[in-house]
Amino acid sequence: MNSKFPTMKTLPISLVLAVGLSFTACGQSKTQKSETTTKEKQKMDTNQLTNETVKAAFGAWQKGDSKTFLSYFATDAKLYDDGNPRNFQNFVKEACGRERFTSIGKVENEGKDITGNFHTESWGDFKTYFKFSINSDGKFDRLDIGQAK
Repeated sequence: MNSKFPTMKTLPISLVLAVGLSFTACGQSKTQKSETTTKEKQKMDTNQLTNETVKAAFGAWQKGDSKTFLSYFATDAKLYDDGNPRNFQNFVKEACGRERFTSIGKVENEGKDITGNFHTESWGDFKTYFKFSINSDGKFDRLDIGQAK
């Protein structure tokens, strides 16, 4: 038989090779992404963070240390996500250790507002902000978060 198409004997081997190569390629790209994320996390310059309390809370967030992060907040702290109220305790429990800044773009409002690139396991990478409000006791009583424009 003279045909341009593979014979039945060669087709299964071709498929096995193609499938095997595609799995290897997928695995390699995930490893590369993980290494990049780790490098970005290690290289972040926090010198822009001028408010020492924000800097300490930010550091705890980046390390995934929810207990220390929460210690900087009043017990009745409020959370607003793109202007919508959310349960602060649930947010920290769900996100701390799984979400983090990968770079800081700007810091404003006496060091209490941070905008930068952010990574989440659920939504990927995007620009976001954290805005900390401090009460008279020196604790944060409100955190505004959201996607930056």
